[in-house]
Amino acid sequence: MTATHGISVDVQTPDGVADAYVAYPDDGAAHPGVLVIQDGFGLRPSLRSLADRIAAHGYTVLLPNAYYRHGRAPVIELPDFIDPVQRPEIFQQVFPMIRELTPELLRSDTGAYLGWLAASPQVSEGKVGLTGYCMGARLAVLAAAMFPDRVAAVAGFHGGPLVTDTPDSPHLTVGNITGELYFAHGGEDHHMTAEHIAQFDKALGAAGVRYRTEVYEGAQHGYTQADTSAHDPAAAERHYHELLALFDRNLRQ
Repeated sequence: MTATHGISVDVQTPDGVADAYVAYPDDGAAHPGVLVIQDGFGLRPSLRSLADRIAAHGYTVLLPNAYYRHGRAPVIELPDFIDPVQRPEIFQQVFPMIRELTPELLRSDTGAYLGWLAASPQVSEGKVGLTGYCMGARLAVLAAAMFPDRVAAVAGFHGGPLVTDTPDSPHLTVGNITGELYFAHGGEDHHMTAEHIAQFDKALGAAGVRYRTEVYEGAQHGYTQADTSAHDPAAAERHYHELLALFDRNLRQ
């Protein structure tokens, strides 16, 4: 892996300014763009490290603060190690912000993020990759369906909910996606039951999109997140392998 450079940037959106982290190889060249959509806990050091890891493989990675309307990151105070069982008040703080991220706001924000990537001298021409975690996986599906002409690959890890009974359920939008998809569910993740996974796969198959879904047996919701009690090192490494292979297949010119 190559050395990387990481900086904080501000991205202008229709609703204000989103603070974000950008990581890219420290070689002076332009590289394919990747948009990382955060989990529910928000932009923090462990996610910056995740962005660095992707960037070291030859990508320019934009990681925005999805909660920017409530302030710059960290929007809420987080411990160095997050155990939701011991700190249930964290969920009480983030859930209202998660619910505020409507499809309309997501379209507005994603358009701004994609515009920023397109204008960056560190990003090469062509479509970008998306990856999302927990709630970010749901948002990644919706975003890829909103901007099919800009997204070549989309991945989601321990995502949810991907199947709901609402008109904006992610599984109902996959027919708009033109890029390749990869989703990896945790075997012990109650946010995506076996029934939900089957429904999601059925929707992907019916849409005729290029996709693969897997279940990482024994992994919990949040298995990629190194600063949480759900972290599963083996599953997290598997996620990097699959994610980078997906991007390499679809983003390399």
